[in-house]
Amino acid sequence: MEGDDFLPEGGKLPELKLDARQAQGFISFFKKLPQDSRAIRLFDRRDYYTAHGENATFIAKIYYHTMSALRQLGSNSDGLSSVSVSKTMFETIARNLLLERTDRTLELYEGSGSSWRLTKSGTPGNIGSFEDILFANNDMQDSPVTVALFPVFQEGQLYVGLSFVDLTNRKLGLSEFPEDSRFTNVESALVALGCKECLLPADCEKSIDLKPLQDAITNCNVLLTERKKVEFKSRDLVQDLGRIIRGPVEPVRDLVSQFDYALGALGALVSYAELLADDTNYGNYTIEKYSLDRYMRLDSAAVRALNIAEAKTDVNKNFSLFGLMNRTCTVGMGKRLLNRWLKQPLLDVNEINNRLDMVQAFVEDPELRQGLRYQLKRMSDIDRLTHALRKKTANLQPVVKLYQSCIRVSYIKNVLQQYDGSFSALIRTKFLNSLDEWLTEDRFGRFASLVETAIDLDQLENGEYRISPRYSSDLAVLKDELSEVENHINNLHKHTAADLDLTIDKQLKLEKGQLGHVFRISKKDEQKVRKKLTSNYIIIETRKDGVKFTSSKLKKLGDQYQALLGEYTSCQKKVVDDVVRVSASFSEVFENFAAILSELDVLQSFADLATSSPIPYVRPEITASEEGDIILEGSRHPCLEAQDGVNFIPNDCTLVREKSWFQIITGPNMGGKSTFIRQVGVNVLMAQVGSFVPCDRASISVRDCIFARVGAGDCQLRGVSTFMQEMLETASILKGASDKSLIIIDELGRGTSTYDGFGLAWAICEHLVEVTRAPTLFATHFHELTALGHKSGDEHQHVPNLGIANYHVGAHIDPSSRKLTMLYKVEPGACDQSFGIHVAEFANFPEAVVALAKSKAEELEDFSTAPNFSDDSKDEVGSKRKRVFSPDDVTRGAARARLLLEELASLPLDEMDGTKAAETVTKLKSDFEKDAADNPWLQQFL
Repeated sequence: MEGDDFLPEGGKLPELKLDARQAQGFISFFKKLPQDSRAIRLFDRRDYYTAHGENATFIAKIYYHTMSALRQLGSNSDGLSSVSVSKTMFETIARNLLLERTDRTLELYEGSGSSWRLTKSGTPGNIGSFEDILFANNDMQDSPVTVALFPVFQEGQLYVGLSFVDLTNRKLGLSEFPEDSRFTNVESALVALGCKECLLPADCEKSIDLKPLQDAITNCNVLLTERKKVEFKSRDLVQDLGRIIRGPVEPVRDLVSQFDYALGALGALVSYAELLADDTNYGNYTIEKYSLDRYMRLDSAAVRALNIAEAKTDVNKNFSLFGLMNRTCTVGMGKRLLNRWLKQPLLDVNEINNRLDMVQAFVEDPELRQGLRYQLKRMSDIDRLTHALRKKTANLQPVVKLYQSCIRVSYIKNVLQQYDGSFSALIRTKFLNSLDEWLTEDRFGRFASLVETAIDLDQLENGEYRISPRYSSDLAVLKDELSEVENHINNLHKHTAADLDLTIDKQLKLEKGQLGHVFRISKKDEQKVRKKLTSNYIIIETRKDGVKFTSSKLKKLGDQYQALLGEYTSCQKKVVDDVVRVSASFSEVFENFAAILSELDVLQSFADLATSSPIPYVRPEITASEEGDIILEGSRHPCLEAQDGVNFIPNDCTLVREKSWFQIITGPNMGGKSTFIRQVGVNVLMAQVGSFVPCDRASISVRDCIFARVGAGDCQLRGVSTFMQEMLETASILKGASDKSLIIIDELGRGTSTYDGFGLAWAICEHLVEVTRAPTLFATHFHELTALGHKSGDEHQHVPNLGIANYHVGAHIDPSSRKLTMLYKVEPGACDQSFGIHVAEFANFPEAVVALAKSKAEELEDFSTAPNFSDDSKDEVGSKRKRVFSPDDVTRGAARARLLLEELASLPLDEMDGTKAAETVTKLKSDFEKDAADNPWLQQFL
């Protein structure tokens, strides 16, 4: 494909119109700009934009997909490669840089010649100055958060002070906590907060290894911004916060006094986001203490494994959990809350049940749900309108739209009041009481009467936002004059219709637009009156939709009208500023309405999903994390069953304490192991978010964290090997998981040699079973691991009631044809046969390759008959397997190998000379070889 095919407007870019002098002036200015490898700088040339140097190459490569888009500015050796960008392309670039990528910032310059100034700058965490462009044609699905971190090493323990700012919702937060060397707490906080940008001191203390922290920030797709350490200061912080936080200063002082390390982080954020420079922030921010234990913790690996967030590569919206669950009706508000809820699943059983009660009310009463959906669809984005009001450039449009949306809130109240089902008390306390409070004369009533008095609501039909003439005597005079001119124009419209013998409005239309007042007729009618038209009127333009024309009288009246309108606009500007300022003082009313509406929207969206799915979802039973089990009967993967042409086979999951709390799942590749373990994670997450789940019956013991080690993803692109990524993610699990977590691990130990991989997988299983003791689904291709499930009780007296169980995904091999059929059912018992070659046949490998593979496998295998551990041996599971060891051999061998490793690790090598060290190691080795003589499992390593 030719590169130019990617260029807009049939291969034509806006032309770079600069003469040699202008070009030279601009080049000298551009070369003096400070270096910033992250900044993409665009220059506004009124009709189009330009980018230069490395930025031009970046834009040509990423957005135009061709270097032929580049032009040379200036002719001699100091010429500058440049690219021009249309207004539409500028919107695409801005959206990609600020909403999708997190490795660049955006700067916009205005000016001419060699004189330019920076007028707008944005980062993924601070998009405020580009909001008008970013959301001109799209909903705002997420409110970005910027986090500042301040790591400190104190008395042998690493602590992190964290602070965050949400500039859209004007919210600040503080937290500090002890941290491990992998920064697992920071990673789960970045996920839960929906962080897009992270500030770090550039010169941290040397004792802290920041590499794992930088990795965690990269894994979460967050822009890392380094700031000087001096900016992380807390001097005058209470005084500064007192100016921007709503309400009295005492509670702020009390909150701040609870923190040490987080205050420097907050100081750095206040200065970086320039919160004090904008007086519209004063008295409009809220501040809170953020607790890591408030929500289920998810790290970036779990977000990827469970497909929580949308990705650009998704084939359809149901590929991600967000895409599937987003049945929201409001513009933006519901989407943003759903996005937040999916990253902040609840831990409190009562809170979860409150959400489930509301979803059940909507599921059981379709009329209530439909009535609510009908009203929510007519709502504007109240959060964004409130945000727009606070801008210095605000006009009457957000005021009117807020009024129109808030008027509808009373209809929503009526819909909720009509519900008389079993959850009416909950609806009253959770929603109706708040709506009553905010709809009073004293709150919303005052805003409504301001709008009704101050704004001319009759003019909205004409698309004009005007102050009512009754609100000001000067405006009243101008309004009368405008009405008089309008009457003259209307009379002229009638007179012209009679002159041309056309029906008024139907054939001869009067329009008001960029060309002022004009008449328009269809091309068909123009042919009838062409003679009169050309002699008595002035034709302005002829297009497919008709002919526009005017007359000297209409032009004169139109000019009069425009002049009066200009006077009216400048006269009303001061009044507009006052109305906008007073309207902004009702922010609290609007914020509360927005919070109520977005919550109702997400809850009805859950109900809509539960009822419209091919098989309806069910309400899960929720128990506290110390009690109950995780039982999912007939569970399905919600995203997979929603794909076209998929006939999903449901499976049961029974994670029962002391019986099957740790499950080893074996079976052929493509047999459904990965899907099964992921769907369990997704079902638990959905339940704790407050949604019904795709099961026949579900009972879930609340989990404080979901850890996932599933697939290596794109780690090679970042220079991390598959195996290294696997080990890093597993290290996070071993450090961060507790008995209240849920762990899902898929195919661990694949990225290294068979024996290393098996040894690691075995050791990790033992640690999870004996130390972590969390419910775990461990899918593996190491069939030998199933021996863990057969350890005799006396070997584990120090760890009572392990509850290890073996499961396998079913596959059937036809005895005569040796053909493999996947059954996709998870069944009790171990699978002791590898199906690798059968899967290759399944994938239509050439027959010669399959035959060679079979003969090689037969050479390598000794085909000793495997001891059958499972009572219910099935003919679908093969009974021959290479090197099968008894569970007793494996257990004793692993214990002896661990002892050798511990002895080697404890040798004080730095205090021993070379000869002594060699002697000691040789003795340990010979002792080990003696013990291994009667253990077949250990012999394989020698």
